[in-house]
Amino acid sequence: MFHLLALHELQLAVSGLSGTPRILTALDGRPITIITIVGAFVFGISGGLAAVRSRLDIFGVMVLAATVGLAGGILRDVLLGQRATSLFDWRVISAVVAAGLVAFIGRDVLSKWRDSMEIFDAVGLSLFCVIGASLALEVHAGPVPAAILGTVTGVGGGVVRDVVLNRVPAVLREGLYAIPALVGASIVVIGHELRQDHLWWYGMAALTCLVIRLIGIHYQINLPVAALGRRATDPFTTDPSPAAPPTGETGAAGTGSSGTGPLES
Repeated sequence: MFHLLALHELQLAVSGLSGTPRILTALDGRPITIITIVGAFVFGISGGLAAVRSRLDIFGVMVLAATVGLAGGILRDVLLGQRATSLFDWRVISAVVAAGLVAFIGRDVLSKWRDSMEIFDAVGLSLFCVIGASLALEVHAGPVPAAILGTVTGVGGGVVRDVVLNRVPAVLREGLYAIPALVGASIVVIGHELRQDHLWWYGMAALTCLVIRLIGIHYQINLPVAALGRRATDPFTTDPSPAAPPTGETGAAGTGSSGTGPLES
């Protein structure tokens, strides 16, 4: 037992001295760097396409691609009290830069594809929610915090994207956005509790999240909206003070059309 603990500490020390960020999880004990890179790339394309739709220049496209591809993982690491590993991994940085270039150069082709931005976003959502939950479990987070952190990892990039573009975040206005991420992360947590830390289980979690999100996109399924009724008054958009009558209208005292004297019989 002591030999195993010593070996584990030695491996941690070596990984810390190697200069390459350690992005590992319980996926059959295999590194998930490839999944992280792919997720950052597809998320970056969705951010780049959002910038293209908003008619930003190439710099804006690159910035938004990097923001969407990195924000979820950075937010997760900050909440876990760890170093933001994505910022120090040249492979992840290269992935989001490439995603921005693809979105800018191939904007005409990608824009012809219906719901292209939403589909890329759905793929990134499904990958990142699984990665986030798995990494949270690796640092001994509880089941509920791990599921929440997996959801945050998935939706974080989209929230920052919408805030930058001055829009209401999709997670607050689309019912099947955060929910698929929460379902995928919860499946990872359930698998961990059942000792099903296998690659196929994580693949099932990601696929479940992706299918639910795509169904929501195709059928435009949303949760009930907090809309005001017909007689309700919106205090943020409606002026409660009555409008003054236009000059020249007939008053209650029986003035003429000019409003200068009483009516003659």
